[in-house]
Amino acid sequence: MRAEAGSGFAFMPVAREFALRPLFAVSVLALLLAMSAMALAGEADVVGVEARQADSGTWRFDVTVAHADEGWDHYADLWEVVGPDGAVLGSRVLAHPHVDEQPFTRSLSGVSIDGTIGSVTVRARDSVHGFGGAEMNVDLDALR
Repeated sequence: MRAEAGSGFAFMPVAREFALRPLFAVSVLALLLAMSAMALAGEADVVGVEARQADSGTWRFDVTVAHADEGWDHYADLWEVVGPDGAVLGSRVLAHPHVDEQPFTRSLSGVSIDGTIGSVTVRARDSVHGFGGAEMNVDLDALR
């Protein structure tokens, strides 16, 4: 059986058309699996924060991050301390994936925070999704 001339499929045998359908289905399935695998790793979540003020007046933050790091192509790569106005007060670059260490805690000392700021938000970023995971608010007034 042949398609009519001018249909764009002129002289394409039906058997060949059916032979291409499994290839298309496999391609779509592979694309969906790749997208779902990327989504499984999700966003980086801040799951714990300890903050304390040093005698110098600066702050130290011990931040615990959870993320299903997959390697260099998808991992939690940064966390930061953000003031109420959105200004970044301090940030800790996470220099490598933590595939076998989840969740993990890293520290940052020497964060200068004006005494009028009563609370901050700690958020994490991953190399694929950016920011967007769980954040934690820290009441600095309660710790002073």
